[in-house]
Amino acid sequence: MPTPHHTTHAGVEVPQLIYGTAWKKERTASLVEQALNAGFRGVDTACQPKHYNEPGVGEGLASALSGGLERQDIFVQTKFTSLGGQDPARIPYDAEAPLTDQVFQSFERSLANLRTTWLDSLVLHSPPRRHRDLMLVWRAFESLHGQGLVRQLGVSNCYDEAVFARLFAEAKVKPAVLQNRFYKRSGYDRGLREICRRDQVVYQSFWTLTANPHLLSSRPVKAAAERHHRSPAQVLFRALTQCGVAPLTGTTSAQHMAQDLDIFSFTLEDNDLSQIRPLFESGSA
Repeated sequence: MPTPHHTTHAGVEVPQLIYGTAWKKERTASLVEQALNAGFRGVDTACQPKHYNEPGVGEGLASALSGGLERQDIFVQTKFTSLGGQDPARIPYDAEAPLTDQVFQSFERSLANLRTTWLDSLVLHSPPRRHRDLMLVWRAFESLHGQGLVRQLGVSNCYDEAVFARLFAEAKVKPAVLQNRFYKRSGYDRGLREICRRDQVVYQSFWTLTANPHLLSSRPVKAAAERHHRSPAQVLFRALTQCGVAPLTGTTSAQHMAQDLDIFSFTLEDNDLSQIRPLFESGSA
């Protein structure tokens, strides 16, 4: 069964469940191939050797494509990571180059690593502290978009509504993706997710399970899991997808990959959602 998708204001279909590739190291290629063969149709990575093996993602993608999948059927998303997020010994671009050139060099490296000529989504890994630098990066992103090299743009690790709103207002090519850690400390980004719903921006969540054992053990999630004969993790993922969120999962287990993808074989009823949604809308868990 094809993975359902959300559609951004850019007209790009984003799978409702995305395979995350951070911290996979030498296992990256085999795990990406395994995930795609299992049914995942979205892959998230970054040009950041500190935490991602982007060439391994490209190898896994190439292997899956050689097995019959088509490139246009796979949502491929990578990130530009500024100097502050890089390992000083493994910076994938010229650290002395102007910021705009760093973006272009990182993007070219990503295309080579991923063995593709275009990307579905390019994400800024974290907004720079200075708004001027944020817009320099964004204008470089817009140049790549204008050349037809990337279909949509996004930002990650942006937890300040004012920063996101200002970027959205000043951008010529509006962000279509917001990817954030999904956890209680940020109030589950309730305000930001409302902005995303309003403006047809797809909110992607990471650390969705790891940061939320209290959600998984909550009475509404456990009760829905029992009624649907599913695990609490499956119920939480399904609730989020039905609320417009696209969770990332980085599991290395074939069993868990199958269970994650199986969330689309059932639907939570309104009664389920009415009890689960307040856990991450009001922070009452």
